[in-house]
Amino acid sequence: MRLHTNALTTLIVALLVASVAVPASGALGTQSIDNSPQSPDFSTQSISGSVEVTVIDVTDGDTIDVRYDNGSTDTVRLLGVDTPEVHTENTPGEFEGIPSTSDGETCLGYEGEVSSAVAKSRLLGERVTLKFDSEADRRGYYGRLLAYVYLDGENFNYQLIENGHARVYDSTFSQSDSFYSAESDAQNAGVGVWACTSPSSELGGISIEKFNPDPAGYDSSNLNDEFVVVQNRNTGSADLGGYTLYDDAWNSFAFPSSLSLDSGETVTVHTGSGSDSSAHVYGDYESPIWNNDGDTATLYDDGGDYVVSRSY
Repeated sequence: MRLHTNALTTLIVALLVASVAVPASGALGTQSIDNSPQSPDFSTQSISGSVEVTVIDVTDGDTIDVRYDNGSTDTVRLLGVDTPEVHTENTPGEFEGIPSTSDGETCLGYEGEVSSAVAKSRLLGERVTLKFDSEADRRGYYGRLLAYVYLDGENFNYQLIENGHARVYDSTFSQSDSFYSAESDAQNAGVGVWACTSPSSELGGISIEKFNPDPAGYDSSNLNDEFVVVQNRNTGSADLGGYTLYDDAWNSFAFPSSLSLDSGETVTVHTGSGSDSSAHVYGDYESPIWNNDGDTATLYDDGGDYVVSRSY
């Protein structure tokens, strides 16, 4: 797909990039911005023990399976967090401010898929540290281990709350004050699950529906399996001709001028090369674009106006 931006979009991009005071490395593009969340400096006095393990499976956003160095396995429930369900129905009343309607349930189900994708992208196959809280039970109702999951020195449980991918699970644990403070910030920002407080707006319009930042095998050898899915959630058709999708590093994917989606239809934006169609467009990149450990997709229309963005 030929990459292009119109003059207005180019100006907006230039201004936004220029406004970033300290760009950092980390994205796969040539110009990256480090948006990775940083956990507070939690006191080690509340930690009663820790163990290094390998994550071998991700059930959903808050439940993982791990393997110890001796080969035995265990199931871990992330302490202090509760992500929306993906295998059963959700109860909107458990999430403050989200209406107990079918739209509320649908929106939470969608956000549950996002939370699961985040956990899989960040944790699956990784070496992590489980830390246990002296003020919390070691195991929960179903015999699952209750722990904080630390990846690269950061508290992943906290990051889920901070980014709106989970609510604080009402239980006893030493870091609850910090977790509730981060939850309040996410609620005020209306990000993640908290966008479901207005499910009609979250479920309508043009949405960034799915990410697949980590293709099977080597990313560079399977570029067309690295993709983002955009969906028309409007009740009528939507003209996406000239729209442009960006990642955090401002790599761009321009949609063909003839692209139109009927209600419910999707277009898959592939990183590699191919022939554009109404369902698939290609960026013609020769290396991976979307960061495996987190990125943001932002869509602008043909006039350079912001449409929607979503992070994972």
